Amino acid sequence: MAGKKYLEAAKLVDSTITYNYKDAVSLAKKTNYTKFDASVEVSFYLNVDPRQADQNIRGALVLPNGTGRTQKVLVVTQGPKEQEAIDAKADYVGGKEILDKIKGGWFDFDVIVATPDMMGELGKLGKLLGPKGLMPNPKTGTVTVNVANAVNEIKKGKVEYRVDREGNINVLIGKCSFTDEQLAENFKALYDTIVKSRPAAVKGAFIKNLTVSSTMGPGIRVTVE
Repeated sequence: MAGKKYLEAAKLVDSTITYNYKDAVSLAKKTNYTKFDASVEVSFYLNVDPRQADQNIRGALVLPNGTGRTQKVLVVTQGPKEQEAIDAKADYVGGKEILDKIKGGWFDFDVIVATPDMMGELGKLGKLLGPKGLMPNPKTGTVTVNVANAVNEIKKGKVEYRVDREGNINVLIGKCSFTDEQLAENFKALYDTIVKSRPAAVKGAFIKNLTVSSTMGPGIRVTVE
């Protein structure tokens, strides 16, 4: 059963219409009833079959205005690349010894960047990292020899997106403390990226439904013109 504050917030949204994305992000801020600086999220419902390899959409982008969230980056590498990661201000850097820490239950990080030569060892931790969405992947730029660039992008506000089994993609685009313009810019950057990922096999409308909301606020249906 919905709470009183949620119901009050929901009254601000006309569920019979779709809002221009600039109006929608502004309304998402107004419908945030929490006492903390809530996140603003975008949800896509796509006309894809994720079971098909060419429709299993996944990638990453750096939002123009960041996410408002600081992410702890672990770089798994060895040799000269360790110093490169340290210079790039990675939060943690290491090789096999840091993988042993993860085996022991250490997860004080948000993103893993790895050089290709370490993926064999990392792959052994698939059952630990996979369910948490922490396994590095070339599609998201987290398996790379250019560790400095990868760390810099994540620190600037890189977000990953991945379609789930039902065809949904949910991505953070900022905080309620952002200006309307910052959120709108981030929204449009994400939207344009998703549109470009449309598989050739998809017929008809690619985006079935698109909503924006604050963390605990009501969904606001969006149109992009």
